[in-house]
Amino acid sequence: MEEIKGYIKKAKKIHLIGIGGIGVSGLAKILVYLGKNVSGSDNNYSPIIKKLRKIGIKIIIGQKEENIKPNIDLVIHSQAILPDNPEYKKSKELNIPILSYPEAVGEIMEEKRGIVISGTHGKTTTSALTVNLFKTLNLSPSFLIGGEIINIGNSDVGESDFLIVEGCEYKRSFLHYHPEVSIITNIEKDHLDYYKNIRDIKKAFSQFISNIKSNGILIYCGEDKNTLDIVKKLKIKNLSYGFHSQTITATNINISGRKTEFECFFNGKKLGKIKINLWGIHNVLNCMAVVGVGIYFGFLWKEIKRGIESFKGVHRRCEILSEKNGITVIDDYGHHPTEIRSTLKSIREIFPNRRLIVVFQPHQYSRTRFLLKDFAHSFSLADKVVVPDIYFVRDSLIEKKLINAEILVEKIRKNGNEAIYLPTFKEIVEYLFEIKKKGDIILTIGAGPVDKVAKEFLKRIS
Repeated sequence: MEEIKGYIKKAKKIHLIGIGGIGVSGLAKILVYLGKNVSGSDNNYSPIIKKLRKIGIKIIIGQKEENIKPNIDLVIHSQAILPDNPEYKKSKELNIPILSYPEAVGEIMEEKRGIVISGTHGKTTTSALTVNLFKTLNLSPSFLIGGEIINIGNSDVGESDFLIVEGCEYKRSFLHYHPEVSIITNIEKDHLDYYKNIRDIKKAFSQFISNIKSNGILIYCGEDKNTLDIVKKLKIKNLSYGFHSQTITATNINISGRKTEFECFFNGKKLGKIKINLWGIHNVLNCMAVVGVGIYFGFLWKEIKRGIESFKGVHRRCEILSEKNGITVIDDYGHHPTEIRSTLKSIREIFPNRRLIVVFQPHQYSRTRFLLKDFAHSFSLADKVVVPDIYFVRDSLIEKKLINAEILVEKIRKNGNEAIYLPTFKEIVEYLFEIKKKGDIILTIGAGPVDKVAKEFLKRIS
């Protein structure tokens, strides 16, 4: 890992390529707070751009060489920006220092008490819960996470030394962070367009653990085999959480209505009950990771309980968009087979006897191909599955030729589920409108813009 050399501290004028992204936009706000003259560019206008312009950031729509002036001291780019980007190339030509988003965040974290939440699944909700805990206790954290916390947002600049970051393992981005506290929620096969195999992924997570500051701590899910494989080889202060024989355990889990209640224990001693506004066993695990954070920082149990119980959720994480005319419409960001299974299981627990129609937009051709068998098995709890074309992002055109949505639909059918391929969102909205009936649960799920289907459908039935 190349050493960071204090570029942000030295720079006065900083330009961000891809400033409209959820992470980079948050970083832009932090840089403004640090007194930097910030500009940026993005290919698309969005509400995020509008908000950034309100705080005085000059943003150009469209990425062109002429956007990069010789007086820029530092260029920061999102992970989606490739070396053939015209602004990236011009920055190189002018010998302007260039940092990726995680490199820049890592540099800022060096002077903060960093808390980084990582893992294949659950990291956004766990990050959001951590932010909510600190804000509830008026600890004023700065934070950068990959989802919009209801009533809070995805990023903010706080007055304290705490910096809470959602750490993504893609391209080993999280290895630029040296936090005081690291959380690993779980480790599974993902991002196989970059990683060779699960062994390669586990190696990256091992390196991530080794980056924890010497006075810091690892908080990890002791129920996850892949995480256990790497943790047992490392000597570091740690807290494990789970349901059996862990430092922090949850028992007597009760899912009632749209809330989940459980009892929490630390080293075998009962701390008390927690009742959360979230569904499912996986969210109990997410909460216990945050209990671990609270214990590490010495918070009182009543403070931890209040910080978790007051959490309203994250947009696009099993979010109920509407309940109209007897039809419930839910939207979720899940884009991995394990996430799909967990979401469907949670919905079935809350709505056991209603028809469940799932609109799943696969995210990435490579992910769909590598995990095809797992995806095909992940819809067993759905009554009907509707699949549009795969969301094209980060893949090569060669990858696009190797797999398509129709292949996935055929595999789902072979597993005994009713499935249909409809290429466009417009066709899907029409289809849903035709087949809808009172009592239906309609779930849109995927990391792409599949939530547009839910919103268009709601316009139709209004």
